[in-house]
Amino acid sequence: MVQRLEELLQFTGAAELVFLGDLLHGPWSQEPQALRALAEWRARHPALEVHLVRGNHDHHAGDPPVDLGIAVHTGPLRRGPWALVHEPREVSGAYALAGHLHPGVRLRESGGLSLRLPCFRMTPAFGVLPAFGAFTGLHIQAPMGDDRVYAVVEDEGLVVPLQP
Repeated sequence: MVQRLEELLQFTGAAELVFLGDLLHGPWSQEPQALRALAEWRARHPALEVHLVRGNHDHHAGDPPVDLGIAVHTGPLRRGPWALVHEPREVSGAYALAGHLHPGVRLRESGGLSLRLPCFRMTPAFGVLPAFGAFTGLHIQAPMGDDRVYAVVEDEGLVVPLQP
C-alpha cells in the first residue's frame, strides 16, 4: 500500500491527503514494524498535510501516533463543496464522499466469465470511493435508482460506466 501511495503522490503532486477512515485497521497495525513503515513514509513527506476522518476500525485500533502529524477528525471534514466522511450519508449543504463500504461490481460475460472489480458508487447525495488497500474485500451491490457505478480496471487505468 505504501508503494502505491508513494506513486500516486509523486504523480499528482498532492499537497494534502485525507484518509476516509480505517487507517489503522486493527491491533496488528499498532505493531512496531507497521508503525515504523508509517513513520518512514511520513518522514519522506514532511510538508504533506495529512488528515484522518475516523472510521469504525480506527475506534478499535486507536489514533495514529501524534508524532506522525496526522490531524484526526470525528465528523465531516469539509473541503469546498465536499464533506469527507467515513460512512456514506447525506450531509447538509455538501456532496459527501465516503469510504467504509469497499464497493465492488461484478461484470459478467454471456459465456459465463465473471470478474469482480472495485468501483466508485455515486448517488445523488453522496459518493462511495473504492477501498485503497488490497486486502479489504469488495461489497457487491447492484446499481439502484439514480446511482451510477464506475468499475475501476486498474491495469489499464480505465473507469467504465455501468448502467443501472
